[in-house]
Amino acid sequence: MAQKILVTGVAGLLGSHFSTYLLDKGYTVFGIDNLSGGYLDYVDKRLIKDKQFYKIDLIDQKALEKIFKKCKPDYVYHFAAYAAEGLSPFIRNFNYTNNLLCSVNVINNCIKYDVQKIIFTSSMAVYGHGKPPFKESQVPLPVDPYGIAKYTVEMDLKQAYDQFGLKYSIVRPHNVIGIQQNIWDKYRNVIGIWIKKTLAGENIGIFGDGTQKRAFSDIQFCMEPFEKLMHTADCDTFNIGADTEYEIGKIASLVRKIAQEFGYDPKIEHLESRHEVKDAYCHHAKAKKILGFKDHTDIETTIREMFVWAKKQPVRKSKNMQYEVSKNVYSFWK
Repeated sequence: MAQKILVTGVAGLLGSHFSTYLLDKGYTVFGIDNLSGGYLDYVDKRLIKDKQFYKIDLIDQKALEKIFKKCKPDYVYHFAAYAAEGLSPFIRNFNYTNNLLCSVNVINNCIKYDVQKIIFTSSMAVYGHGKPPFKESQVPLPVDPYGIAKYTVEMDLKQAYDQFGLKYSIVRPHNVIGIQQNIWDKYRNVIGIWIKKTLAGENIGIFGDGTQKRAFSDIQFCMEPFEKLMHTADCDTFNIGADTEYEIGKIASLVRKIAQEFGYDPKIEHLESRHEVKDAYCHHAKAKKILGFKDHTDIETTIREMFVWAKKQPVRKSKNMQYEVSKNVYSFWK
């Protein structure tokens, strides 16, 4: 009998790609998403056809427990989150509800229904101002509510293992990009934001001087190491992402260059700086050694593929969040 895998956030970038990967390999997959950040047409059609996609919010404890009771998953991949680091100080309640309390509901059900293992996607945000390239051995010191929520879940998983024996692995993916990314959310996914703005005839905006450094990872190279985590590296943590970091300004120029190939000519403008870690990229030797992780991201090719895909997408409504704290909100989000 095929192993049963439950994927939360199945309509998002990671969830949609990984669920398709698992289905193609013969696993039985169930997916959950509230469609607040992903889209139904991103969900693999096989899940919809077989009625194995569930549109619920993870904060709904009763609905979530019904799914666990019915599906009895062997493994859970918990991808669902709202990953907006810079916005999280202005939406603290929303942040902790979606990224912490919803995760607690998933963990509770993994314990109650004897899930063999949960694989949790945390974030590079847990490192805060640590010295890059960040290593898993560094003590986390997050500097925003999003990173705090993610690190809290990491600690809760350790407690759940210590007391209940729930096996887990933690992945800290960073700046993963590819088709089926939400490019209509102005608060996150910077390359997607720039592509969307370009197609709308708007300028490419950079926070500050553009010397911040980030590494961008093509989603396709995350699939195999994620699968391997089912059966190895219990109670361990891994960075997974690209090895090459770039200044944000250089990536903006690359997006502009690719846009010009398609007849667009966005201007690059510099916006006010925001509260963020200046340089954030990771060391991946551990994932390479234990999970066989190999990153072959060609940033220009990946951005070009995203641009071609984005041109074919329907017009979608841009996300606008209700700020819980409006004090000191950046001018570009007002």
